[in-house]
Amino acid sequence: MLQSYDALRLEPIDAVRAQIRSGGYTAHTAGLGRNLLQANLAIIPEQYALDFMRFCQRNPKPCPLIGASDTGNPILFTLGRNIDIRTDVPAYNIYRNGQLDRSVTELVDLWSNDLVAFALGCSFTFEHALIEAGIDLWHITNNVTVPMFRSSLETIPAGPFRGPMVVSMRMVPNERVEEAIAISARFPLAHGAPVHAGDPAVIGISNLQEPDWGDRVPVPAGHTPVFWACGVTPQAVIQQAALPLLITHKPGHMLITDIPDTAEIPIITSNNVPK
Repeated sequence: MLQSYDALRLEPIDAVRAQIRSGGYTAHTAGLGRNLLQANLAIIPEQYALDFMRFCQRNPKPCPLIGASDTGNPILFTLGRNIDIRTDVPAYNIYRNGQLDRSVTELVDLWSNDLVAFALGCSFTFEHALIEAGIDLWHITNNVTVPMFRSSLETIPAGPFRGPMVVSMRMVPNERVEEAIAISARFPLAHGAPVHAGDPAVIGISNLQEPDWGDRVPVPAGHTPVFWACGVTPQAVIQQAALPLLITHKPGHMLITDIPDTAEIPIITSNNVPK
């Protein structure tokens, strides 16, 4: 039976994952899988995998690497009890030679034995903590995707991978900006503290009402735009590298792991699997 977003927000991860795997839920995952680490996704041919891993190591803010599959194995066993990367993301984008080819809801027919899947921490994780602290996040309250922008902040290149950092934005009440910074800093596996707060022009953003990804949100008086490094960054740099094949999550449509968002090390053990 299909369930709505509001209903799934109250469900445990097994029920959420079953809906995604069956194709019954294909929308964004913000607010789902409460207190579990969510992940961005990049799947690329093995010949580019080592350079991409170097890129993540050199750019840990936008690319906090939390998991990598064995070559050709779609089961991300370090991140969950039965995560199948081919089916357990609500929607995927398929790029060929740097151009978006199509979006799909499963990868069973596209998967091949030379592919490597990388999972990178996602800001949806620290959003749970902000909400618990009483900091309203307009995009979650209104069931839309967080706005994301290309910034003028440059990443450190590795092999063919290079380009500007993508940032995600949330409007925070002026008097709670420092609190939001401190809360998110507790989650280094989910981008950690923001990279900028205040005037967007300082990081090369000219219009907050024209995000490069996601949805526009109100910019109310008494609020400060706060920008966090975003996991769409590796998608953008891989796309720019024009690999013959790149598979990513559709922005906002993340992989929900079984890893608690407070975990020090993002690897499933008998001690940290949710009951």
